Amino acid sequence: MGSPKALLEWHGSTLLRRVAGMVGRGVGGPVVLVRAPGQALGCLPEQFEVVEDKEEGRGPLAGLSAGLAALAGRGDIAYVSSTDAPFLHPAFVRRILAEVGNGVDACVPFVRGFRQPLAAAYRVSLAPLVQSLLAADRLRPAFLLEECRWTQLDDAALLADPDVARFDPGLDSVTNLNEPSDYESARSLPAPEVSVERFGVLRPPGSPEQVTIRAATLGAAADAIGVPLSTHVVAALNGDQISRDPTEPLVRGDVVSFLSAEAGG
Repeated sequence: MGSPKALLEWHGSTLLRRVAGMVGRGVGGPVVLVRAPGQALGCLPEQFEVVEDKEEGRGPLAGLSAGLAALAGRGDIAYVSSTDAPFLHPAFVRRILAEVGNGVDACVPFVRGFRQPLAAAYRVSLAPLVQSLLAADRLRPAFLLEECRWTQLDDAALLADPDVARFDPGLDSVTNLNEPSDYESARSLPAPEVSVERFGVLRPPGSPEQVTIRAATLGAAADAIGVPLSTHVVAALNGDQISRDPTEPLVRGDVVSFLSAEAGG
């Protein structure tokens, strides 16, 4: 790519911030970022945990090993994503996670004619197995699948999920940016279409309660309707998640509600 993918600009934020935010919204638990030793990740919210890949240069299994080990005792299943998937949607994440049920250790989607091991879900308990594969220099994700019980979801199975079909009909969640031209093409696409609501003193007289805009972050949504994100304003994302972080990523179908944080607002 010519520069670190994690820090590539994405609608006023970075690729890493966007993907980490999407994973976080899909899993509802801790989000662990695995980096090379000393790798710069930019400014990130405190809720993201950072661990180092002590086996740098040994492929995705090394990163998977570090991430699963960091989650031991705090969760059963982890969604794993590369950092260059800017169109990842939480609905896709939730559908993949839901497939790892009883008797299943992993779900690896088979989308667009390819297996997607870095858009997949793995049981945290696989960490020792992954480490043993690394010790044996068996570095391909396929070797892990040979040793565990796994399933896959193809395009049709994924699109049978109503939320995936509605919000990610092209299964763009698996789109990766491998070349500068990929990044330039993806970055030139319009920001996601979201709905924005204003309540109380933030809603100008005579204006509609809800409007549709294009915005990739909470900050961009606030700017689009002239609402300053400050200690006096709070945003509710889809009715529950509360945030004032302007880098909070938005996706197709989001509803952002801006309210005054002051009494009577």
